[in-house]
Amino acid sequence: MQLEQFIKTHGEELLRLAYTYVKNKEAAEDIVQDVLLKAFEQHDQFRGEASYRTYLYRMTINRSTDYLRSWSYKNTILTEKFQKLFKGTKSAEQEVLLLSENRMLGEAVLNLPVKYREVIIFYYYKELKIDEIAEMLSCSDNTVKTRLRRGREKLKLVLEGGAWDDEFSSEKSY
Repeated sequence: MQLEQFIKTHGEELLRLAYTYVKNKEAAEDIVQDVLLKAFEQHDQFRGEASYRTYLYRMTINRSTDYLRSWSYKNTILTEKFQKLFKGTKSAEQEVLLLSENRMLGEAVLNLPVKYREVIIFYYYKELKIDEIAEMLSCSDNTVKTRLRRGREKLKLVLEGGAWDDEFSSEKSY
């Protein structure tokens, strides 16, 4: 398989996956470029213990996680927070876009902690089965089910106008 065909076959799907982690188009493109080049160069070394798609997903997840731990990412986030702090009000058109149902849901999913976000995306958007997700994330089926349930609970809180923290409000007693 030629490199161009390899990129056409896997690029878009991996780009969307990387974006769900890093929430930055340019960073996601860099991550996918690294993953695809490495996977293409090492294609003969693939052991076939899982599907090739799962293998590429795992590489993309690992590279995205590495990026999130990097100094470069942390510096970018700090800069963006300062820019938002000093930004003016939004236009009427931007407000309408922000209020649309799909955008709110997408933003809510992207704002979930990674461990919930990834299972929600794999299950609902990528339509993977629980056992496939568990294999990809190197965890048990029950862990995936629990993360799905908790992720849905967090989404429900946000979409109904509530707020969340990393602990579950329903489990706390004040």
